Amino acid sequence: MVDEAVRMEATSRIGLVMATIRQRIAGRSLVPGSRLPSVRSLAGSLQVSVSTVVEAYSRLAAEGAIVSRPGSGFYVATQVAPMTLAAIGPDLDRAIDPLWISRQSLEADDAIPKPGCGWLPATWLPEQSLRKGLRTLSRAGVDALSNYGSPLGLTPLRRLIGRRLGERGVEASPDQILLTESGTQAIDLLCRFLLEPGDTVVVDDPCYFNFQALLRAHRIRVAGVPYTPNGPDIEAFATILVERRPRLYITNSAVHNPTGATLSPAIAHRVLKLADQHGLVVIEDDIFADFEHTPAPRLAGFDGLERVIQIGSFSKTLSAAVRCGFIAARQEWIEGLIDLKIATAFGGGRLSEELIHAILADSSFRKHNEALRTRLERARRDVGARLRDLGIVPWTEPRAGMFLWCRLPEGRDSADLARAALAHNLVLAPGNAFSATQAAAGYMRFNVAQMQDERTFEILRSIL
Repeated sequence: MVDEAVRMEATSRIGLVMATIRQRIAGRSLVPGSRLPSVRSLAGSLQVSVSTVVEAYSRLAAEGAIVSRPGSGFYVATQVAPMTLAAIGPDLDRAIDPLWISRQSLEADDAIPKPGCGWLPATWLPEQSLRKGLRTLSRAGVDALSNYGSPLGLTPLRRLIGRRLGERGVEASPDQILLTESGTQAIDLLCRFLLEPGDTVVVDDPCYFNFQALLRAHRIRVAGVPYTPNGPDIEAFATILVERRPRLYITNSAVHNPTGATLSPAIAHRVLKLADQHGLVVIEDDIFADFEHTPAPRLAGFDGLERVIQIGSFSKTLSAAVRCGFIAARQEWIEGLIDLKIATAFGGGRLSEELIHAILADSSFRKHNEALRTRLERARRDVGARLRDLGIVPWTEPRAGMFLWCRLPEGRDSADLARAALAHNLVLAPGNAFSATQAAAGYMRFNVAQMQDERTFEILRSIL
């Protein structure tokens, strides 16, 4: 007889058969290499049809739990040794580097608080819009479900992105927009297109840590310019351009990561003037644009996509599981980037592009974002107040977004606190992971959306 636990697990007759075999394998009544009961004998003992057992065996074989030997039957597959907790535990002794936060955040269990990660909780994302978009996509023609996408990207989505850019003061025709698989891939393609190993690139200090990681993967030298609440320190920026002769400047303008600061129009104009004088190309990462109530100045808007290239994606406000980003640039540069995209990724991710377009074209996503901005505003205020009670002070008061860049109590090192927190299953983002000059040991970035669990403040209180 099949015990009650198996019956609870099974949601169908096929599921019943699969659960029965899994239970026998787990209970060692079927060991690796053992022959499974014949299709007919198992169908009789479980009182299901032969076709049901055939389908269940086929699915188990697809999972790798069993293997088929033509003319002989089905056998239990050789099992991979189970991974131990020690093997999957975080490396507490690893140096804090630009990849440290990503590794801890991505590998941590979903139930673990992650105030150091750079994305929203799943419950804050537009689940109903995603499900509606998936239903729409399921009714699409077979070409949308099966074929390679155009290297330039889905035309209706590029048109829609162009309209969205126009709302923020950036004029870009569909032919000036190239779709990518992510914002990270967009930067990777641009590095391949614009840079050679040994070139120098300016980044903000602090900046998004993966900028540094990606540049070093391309063997690029990194120069950090101090960042202020209004943008890069212009005097330091000018000095770097003269002394280091960089090819590129990568930055966030509207909602800066990690500080949450916003570029001022005056600083934007001076940055562009210096870029023109020194032949500098600027990549403006606008991935957090949907978090703004009122659009802030864009370098790409002032520049008209002459020296400035704007990139973005939809992972922060729509879904990190649906990979799609874009590059908006001069049309002659787009042509070269298309060739690079074909060489490195071949066609576009058509399924993702079709899904993104279906969601963005629906009014429910815009309404969701309006509610999300208000929710984040409230979270920034509430979390900021609670952090101040612990002696952790926000460096500035962001107008949008999910980040607070905070100064720790005097004498506290954020890397030490991050390691201590990880021992309590709390993932934090220490300051020097964002700093090219390692000048931010006394700072930490907090994601306010990921701090709705009381455990976060209890752990912070205990380790301070």
